[in-house]
Amino acid sequence: MEVTIRGRNVEVTDRLRLAAEEKVSRLSRHHEGWEQAEVHFIEERNPRISAKEVCEATLRGRGRIIRAKAASADSLTSLDKVVDKLEHQIGKLKSRSISRTHPKHHQLDSVEVAGPADDDDGAGEQGPPRIVKTKQFDMKPMTAEEAALQMDVLGHDFFLFNTTDGVAAVVYRRNDGDIGLIEAS
Repeated sequence: MEVTIRGRNVEVTDRLRLAAEEKVSRLSRHHEGWEQAEVHFIEERNPRISAKEVCEATLRGRGRIIRAKAASADSLTSLDKVVDKLEHQIGKLKSRSISRTHPKHHQLDSVEVAGPADDDDGAGEQGPPRIVKTKQFDMKPMTAEEAALQMDVLGHDFFLFNTTDGVAAVVYRRNDGDIGLIEAS
């Protein structure tokens, strides 16, 4: 697994870098199929925040993306919390296997993950809203059930995907807790 480690407002020491590489690489040994990992260490500059050391991690592989974020008083504890969250999400993804008895369902390996992760809030600005961030991603065909599973794993309220017929569609979480589907015609 290729592991990329970066720091913002904090110097990533060799000890922290080695710990991050070892712990994130261990995830790929126990849970196969992850090809790339990004770990970001951030120090919050607000003096009122006690958990200033933030760790964010993203795993990519086989068309899947899993993200986790944790904060604590020191970077190593944040890293441990992130690894625990990633292990939990990977276990959740594996345990919620899709029934293969129905002919419309496909294997979980064809799942593509996408959605908003870091949308900026334009509150307080005058004039019409402007596009401040653009994301591009590959969308592999999947069923609505697979898309709903990925939406749940990522913790998002909606998920854009291509159906197996090549039509763009969105699954979204309704206020009543159920899931809705919008398909382009």
